Amino acid sequence: MSELIDYQLDDGVATLTLSNGKVNAISPDVIAAFNAALDRAEQDRAVVIITGQPGILSGGYDLKVMTAGPQQAIGLVTAGSTLARRLLSHPFPVVVACPGHAVAKGAFLLLSVDYRIGVEGPFSIGLNEVQIGMTMHHAGIELARDRLGKAAFHRSVINGEMFNPRSAVEAGFLDVVVGAEQLRDTALAAAQQLKKINMSAHRKTKLKVRKALLDLLDDAIIRDQEHPL
Repeated sequence: MSELIDYQLDDGVATLTLSNGKVNAISPDVIAAFNAALDRAEQDRAVVIITGQPGILSGGYDLKVMTAGPQQAIGLVTAGSTLARRLLSHPFPVVVACPGHAVAKGAFLLLSVDYRIGVEGPFSIGLNEVQIGMTMHHAGIELARDRLGKAAFHRSVINGEMFNPRSAVEAGFLDVVVGAEQLRDTALAAAQQLKKINMSAHRKTKLKVRKALLDLLDDAIIRDQEHPL
């Protein structure tokens, strides 16, 4: 489907594999490819698995774009926040099989889906924006506030604390951690289990549960465009 997002459909499960260089940077083209893949998965009525390359899901936004100028940065963050909102309201279940590091926007991908599987190892997961001199955007704050535990939210967003896979479960970035060799099978098993639920009930319940968050994100995305920091 795309060199940036590989799309594989098998038995009602669509696997989207991010492949964009060493750190799987999230660029405007990657986000466009994500949206196209989600369009296709919705047409296929498939449960979605999002994954990356061995050792990394994503290191975050493409820094070349983020440092190219205010408008480029605002545009990328807006597109990324809009993608997060879409994932949170996707009509079919979305699983992330995180094969290693998930930093900044990579970690926000974890916070935007229904079930998150990580792998054991010396990997960093979290929001490092303040470490690298970036003020956290409103949409990111609201997403993290909703999906992380209260203590972890403050340590992550304000202090830029990074977590290993095990502590990322406690913080709220991941739901379970397995051995790297078990990641694919665990993700497929989770997807097959999710295929058994009633998709209409899943969609309607998801939208009820997340209505307050989705409303907050709609407002935050506008604020981030009007008053970028």
